[in-house]
Amino acid sequence: MSTTTEKAPPRPSSWAIKVAMAISGMVLAAFLLIHLFGNLKVFTGAEHFDDYAQWLRTAFVPFLPEGLLLWVFRLGLLAAVGVHIYGGVTLWARGRKARGPNRAKVKASRTGFQGFSARLMPFTGLSIFLFIVIHIMDLTLGTRPIASDTFEHPVGTRPSAYANLVASFDRPWMAAIYVVMMVLISIHVAHGISTAVQDLGAMGKRVRLVATVVGGVMALVILLGNAAIPLAVQFGVLT
Repeated sequence: MSTTTEKAPPRPSSWAIKVAMAISGMVLAAFLLIHLFGNLKVFTGAEHFDDYAQWLRTAFVPFLPEGLLLWVFRLGLLAAVGVHIYGGVTLWARGRKARGPNRAKVKASRTGFQGFSARLMPFTGLSIFLFIVIHIMDLTLGTRPIASDTFEHPVGTRPSAYANLVASFDRPWMAAIYVVMMVLISIHVAHGISTAVQDLGAMGKRVRLVATVVGGVMALVILLGNAAIPLAVQFGVLT
């Protein structure tokens, strides 16, 4: 008498991972918009921009310890990034395993930008992760040679955010990296928003169309707003 053993489904399930990726992706997209709003304050001048950077460190003091709110945001974003990366890598690995070693090439059903952005998602995701590391080394930690030679750490609670940003983007190669990365981030966001809405169960044609439009608008705002800053430094608008 023969018995067959069925393999238990992987845990967590692919459905749960997709939902977690959708939620964490939307959190990160919302952060990008909030971060952009803060970054654009650089056009109001050095004093106002440094005041904003100082407020991030001293918000709600003395009700909260100095820097606590900033670290809560950082840890929350780190968790969202971790969930998103874990989900992406896990689903990619499961997909390759399911197709097997002799997988056939399947023509993508999506054409145009949707199909192009879908194929780029692993590449843009990895690029964004590397960019986060570079960004932290450049404008948070001041790690050379990624950071500029004139990087200044905060004196007390007063940061030199404006001077550090301008000094960093005054280097053409760093400005180019940021502009290129904004293009890749925008592609990732545009496709990610429409995918996230579907993974959360919204399958209606109109809902998917709205999600595609919203994702495209968000991506365009993120691209134009953030890319404008290094370009403004390169063209001498911000000095």
